[in-house]
Amino acid sequence: MSIPKEPRQIMINLMYLVLTALLALNVSSEILAAFRTINKSIKSSNQSIDDKNASKYKFFEDNMQIESEKAKTKPFYDIAMQVKKESSDLVNYLDGWKQRLIAQSGGWRDSVNFPGEIANESDLHASTDLLVEKEKGGDEIKKRLETYRANLLKALNMDENSALAKAMPLKIDSMKKSDANPKGEWAAGNFYNMPVIAAVTLMSKFQNDIKNSEAMVIDQLFDKIHEQDVKFDGFKAIAVPKNSYLLAGQKVEAEISLAAYKTTAVPSVSSNVGRVTKTEQGIAYWENTVSGTGLQTVKGTVSIDMGGKQESRPFEFTYMVGSTGASMQLDKMNVFYIGVPNPVTVSAAGYSMEDIDLTIPGSDAVISKGDALGKYNVLVKKQGKVTAVISARTKDQGAKQVGTQEIRVKMIPDPVAEVLGKSGSFMEASNRIKIAPGINASMKGFDFDVRFTVTSFEFTYLQKRQDPVGPIVVNGPMFSGNKQVSDIIAKCKPGDKIFLENIKARGPDGIPRTLGTIIITVQ
Repeated sequence: MSIPKEPRQIMINLMYLVLTALLALNVSSEILAAFRTINKSIKSSNQSIDDKNASKYKFFEDNMQIESEKAKTKPFYDIAMQVKKESSDLVNYLDGWKQRLIAQSGGWRDSVNFPGEIANESDLHASTDLLVEKEKGGDEIKKRLETYRANLLKALNMDENSALAKAMPLKIDSMKKSDANPKGEWAAGNFYNMPVIAAVTLMSKFQNDIKNSEAMVIDQLFDKIHEQDVKFDGFKAIAVPKNSYLLAGQKVEAEISLAAYKTTAVPSVSSNVGRVTKTEQGIAYWENTVSGTGLQTVKGTVSIDMGGKQESRPFEFTYMVGSTGASMQLDKMNVFYIGVPNPVTVSAAGYSMEDIDLTIPGSDAVISKGDALGKYNVLVKKQGKVTAVISARTKDQGAKQVGTQEIRVKMIPDPVAEVLGKSGSFMEASNRIKIAPGINASMKGFDFDVRFTVTSFEFTYLQKRQDPVGPIVVNGPMFSGNKQVSDIIAKCKPGDKIFLENIKARGPDGIPRTLGTIIITVQ
């Protein structure tokens, strides 16, 4: 702009420049009021997020109290506690800057007549002096925010290209160059000539982003506890011989596996006698050449990789070796199970099948004949050991004992609680969850046709950014058994979580069982 020569015109131009500057410095009361409202809303939201994050940390604390969960929970618990500390430190750090900005601008208004209001909300110098020009506090704030974001991603072993990094609420955006900010500086772009109430509101917004990002990371860490679980709740070593009574020189064979196994699990087996010939589909095939007579005992260990940790369980089974006499073969397993008919086949060398009887003296076992000669079904009622006695009738001597076998009596293994065919912790689409009828108690890898029924469970619902609802007790296996539960499921949305705990089931033995917890993340 050229400078006019007339003094009057010079004065007019100077007045125009001054008025333009005053107009630029003037912030309307409506805008200031809007910032007050936004800041109040963000503070309220921050309190709600704090409450939800506290409940998530409570899940970690609860898992640490469960002995079977403690070992796999602790690595992620330690990281979660570090995230909690860093989040709290950064929020407190930003609170400190809020107080300094308010003090620099003149402090608070009369607390009686104007509670919670800043005296000079429109002051433009405090944020400029403290955060941009003199103390350059904005550069330190940016550095702290960047470090915190990097630490969150590091806690999950993720980088800036991951999907979680792109979804994380806390972002430090670059600034475009402009006349007011020719270098494109972050501090200048956010705080230069910014009214105090606007700068304080921006600090509250950063705190909100921190808390939401903390919540996202804590969710991911809790999910990782169960990522490496083999998808069955527990397992026992089961060794099943094909024959329990053999003659000297014959070969004895057995299948050694894990009850409730899955085909991709490859067990490693060692035993005191014999050898494993092959391992496939989760089953190890063992064999040995029989020698000697009498009861033979085979002991060993089954080991499996449980997500990087080697777990081992002992096994033991027995078989009878004789030269002549009677034998009894357990058609299903090498044990009797309570509550189900246990089929056995009995024979005795030199005797007609019509003349052979099976008894179990001193027990309350019920023995009934099967659909063919030598076939029996044995129903036992209590755990321990029983001795089966094989008798044969002769014309000259009457009935006489021709063989015995000691058999263990065990409970039926616990079933696995499933929803939509899945157990443990998993993710499922909301439309699939809405059609799920309830909880099924499924028997995995068990030779008997056994059915368990869920009798009750506890339902807890954690809606995204809301307080948990529950636990709600539901009687029976169906979600429709409680209207509140069925209503919640009908309205579930992606990001919500469903916890099914204290699941009770009952089978044919009448013994109540408590099954594993199911955690569903809605997609």
